[in-house]
Amino acid sequence: MAIRIAFFDAKSYDRENFAKVNENFGFDIQYYKERLSLNTVSLTQGADAVCIFVNAECDARVIERMAGYGVKLIALRCAGFNNVDVQAAKQFGIRVVRVPAYSPHAVAEYAVTLMLALNRKVYRSVYRTREGNFRLGGLLGFDMYGKTVGLIGMGKIAKELVKILRGFGMNVLAYDLYPDEAFAKEHQVKIVSLDELYEQSDIISLHCPLTKETQFIINSDSITKMKYGVMIINTGRGKLIKTADLIDGLRSHQVGSAALDVYEEEANYFYEDRSDKMIDDDKLALLLMMPNVIVTSHQAFFTREAVHNIALTTLQNILDFSEGKELVNEVK
Repeated sequence: MAIRIAFFDAKSYDRENFAKVNENFGFDIQYYKERLSLNTVSLTQGADAVCIFVNAECDARVIERMAGYGVKLIALRCAGFNNVDVQAAKQFGIRVVRVPAYSPHAVAEYAVTLMLALNRKVYRSVYRTREGNFRLGGLLGFDMYGKTVGLIGMGKIAKELVKILRGFGMNVLAYDLYPDEAFAKEHQVKIVSLDELYEQSDIISLHCPLTKETQFIINSDSITKMKYGVMIINTGRGKLIKTADLIDGLRSHQVGSAALDVYEEEANYFYEDRSDKMIDDDKLALLLMMPNVIVTSHQAFFTREAVHNIALTTLQNILDFSEGKELVNEVK
């Protein structure tokens, strides 16, 4: 009997990619457009595994219900697992797997895209020229060459980003609890403390996981330690930044600009078309109005190669579980 998978938050591109890859696996996948939550957990009845994404609500109450329905595996089709109560899953005998490395190139390249677009005001220029306005006022940027970028986190994505930034002739600082000293030496990355990174960086880019220790790592205290006019890039998780404090920093010009591919309270907005509705999140609405802020829809991962790798690794994780093999991508 084929393994049955309850697939939540399914978009058209998810169905297309997973259906194609599943031709080689033969799983029974039931796609649901809803996100997993306490209100939708009943859809997991009869499923052996659930497949969820970044905005699923997978707390202890949801996990207990799923265990009662017979679910034995939570398969995240993303790298982060901060939205899953891993301890509760262990308590109720449900294993958790993820996709730790679908395409570090995709996210690294997107982080650079945001840096360049924000610095050179590309988004503002496009809007202007479409209206016949070819003035240069307000579009002044700076040379990336010779500037200092500080990376918080030094995992696979950050390492790919380092290679790109060094190609621009930039100085790279990095903070990580367990830094790869050999890589840093090879690519001329200076390992520093967090305070040193704040003080010396012209651009700060976030590439650390969301944990209790890193939640709101960018806040009013850390912002006051940064260079005046610093650029902040976040392609990681929204709650790495305390939004209210970022807004205050932008207002005071301590933060010169910010590009956010993720947002602290993104679940009700990202991946949905809300163009015909008023945005009732005041902080998000304010960020969208600021001329020195770019907000995109959690799309840094979104390349053909990445979505294929996500589908392939997710279904391989499920196959390994069904065959009793070692789960190399298990969250423990």
